[in-house]
Amino acid sequence: MDADIIVKNNPDRGRYELLDEGAVVGRASWVSFDGPGGSERIFFHTTVDEDHAGQGLASTLVRQAVADTARAGIGIVAVCPYVTSWLSKHSEQPGVVAARPEHRAAVPSAEPTA
Repeated sequence: MDADIIVKNNPDRGRYELLDEGAVVGRASWVSFDGPGGSERIFFHTTVDEDHAGQGLASTLVRQAVADTARAGIGIVAVCPYVTSWLSKHSEQPGVVAARPEHRAAVPSAEPTA
C-alpha cells in the first residue's frame, strides 16, 4: 500500500475513509445501532474509486474499519456484500454480529454520497 494512503474514521459522515494524500478515494459507510448486546456498527456500503481499484485497497479499508470497531468494543454487522465476503475470509475477527432484519431496516435507503 502506498505510504500516502491512510484509513480514518469520519463519524460525522458515518464512514471510514480511504485517503490518498488527503483526498477521499474510498469509503466504508456505517450506521450506529443499539442492539441487545450493546452498541453495534452496521457496515452497509463499501466503495473504492475506479482509479484506485485493483490494488487491494478495499480490503485494507475494511480490515482497518473492522479492527477499529472491534477495539472500541462495538459489534460489527455486515450488510454490505463486500464486508460480508471479507469477514467470511477472515473469521478470526472478534465482535461480529449476524445481520438481522432490524439491521437492514436501520440502513439509510439512499446511496451514500461522496
